[in-house]
Amino acid sequence: MTTRTPQQQTPSELMIACEECGLVVDIPDIKDGQKADCPRCGHTLAKRIIMPFHRPLAYGLACLIMLILSLSFPFLSFSVNGMGQQIMLLNAAETLQHFENSFLALLLMLTVLVFPAVYIMLVMYLYYRAAHVKRIGYVSGNPKTIKLLCRILFKIQPWLMVDVFLIGVLVSLVKISALAHIGMGYSFWAFCIYSVLVVKCVSLVDRTWLWDQFFAMKHLEGVHDGDTHLSNNHVGCHVCNQINPLPDSHHAKCIRCESKLHSFNPSHSLQYSWAYLIASIIFYIPANLYPMMYTVSLGQTEGSTIMGGVVMLWKMGSWPIALVIFIASIFIPMAKMFALAWLYYCAGKKPNDSTRESVKRLKIYRMTEFIGRWSMVDIFVVAILVALVQLKNLMAISPGPAAICFATVVVFTMLSAMNFDPRVFWGEKSKINHGSELNTTESNQ
Repeated sequence: MTTRTPQQQTPSELMIACEECGLVVDIPDIKDGQKADCPRCGHTLAKRIIMPFHRPLAYGLACLIMLILSLSFPFLSFSVNGMGQQIMLLNAAETLQHFENSFLALLLMLTVLVFPAVYIMLVMYLYYRAAHVKRIGYVSGNPKTIKLLCRILFKIQPWLMVDVFLIGVLVSLVKISALAHIGMGYSFWAFCIYSVLVVKCVSLVDRTWLWDQFFAMKHLEGVHDGDTHLSNNHVGCHVCNQINPLPDSHHAKCIRCESKLHSFNPSHSLQYSWAYLIASIIFYIPANLYPMMYTVSLGQTEGSTIMGGVVMLWKMGSWPIALVIFIASIFIPMAKMFALAWLYYCAGKKPNDSTRESVKRLKIYRMTEFIGRWSMVDIFVVAILVALVQLKNLMAISPGPAAICFATVVVFTMLSAMNFDPRVFWGEKSKINHGSELNTTESNQ
């Protein structure tokens, strides 16, 4: 079964409804190394990297090699008073499972190993298929499979936490470096390289470009450059950026990628966002009251809360690490919850017609969405310490009840931000900020 590949499109055929402000923008013919930003809110609508078919494949292959090396050799070693042990990267999840923390073990496996590996393999496969489409001129095989894989690719992207885990490992090493000798194995250095490569690989992937390689964006009559989500003549797909006619049912699907369409419904979006946010606030209370981990030293057990760990690091003289933990585990979650609550309160009022105020709120929303996953640092610190420090009664660390609560807080705040529709900030009279024409700039890719 074959499907014709998209041909050279005229500018009027490639229109995108900005998912952050709702403005319909006519995308020009941008060249490799350039990107196109929304003229009203500045959100990146499309970008073209240099050597688009080769670089993602090269970085993806390097990622897989480093991942295999990260799992093949000892990761870290720990020794004190002649006793010690070494762990592999997979031991962190296995030890959490041993302490009956299946949720934390699953979260660690998915965000650090499974999702990144699946993401990299999907990137390599889809870009290889895209190069094949360009060479032969049509999509061979089953188009539904390509659509499914593209949807999976962009669904799991926000949950890649390889870089966050690396910071957690470094923090955990500083925490116990004064108590014992720490050795870093070959896998540790391979994982450091792997983390950098994954971040770079993610930055090379562009949703608009990838979808266009397989399926042409279909032009919708009656929708023009300058329309918005309030024009009531279209609905934009959040998966492939295709502009669709208004759905006639709750089960309507995108005419290009076949994803479920979601019409602009601010009250529905706010209900889900508030529900996740309130749940995260509830879990945040026990996350700070109960111990994050228990430490056994010479037969005596002592619990440590998040704030207690910050104070301990500060007294040890490791004030930079104490500051990192304080910012990531205390300041960021609180600031994000307060910021989201304020944004949701503003969103529940009448839409603002001030472009400056709308952009201000949108910037706050972008920041909260970006920093949310970094609160997972403390959870990864616990995972590494629990796996590494297991010398029975001499010295051992086990996870506390606060670890599950805090991980739940991070997940719920991320879901809350993801379910929020920032287009609610923009009223009918909001103007374009940077002129009526969309300009292209260098993307540094």
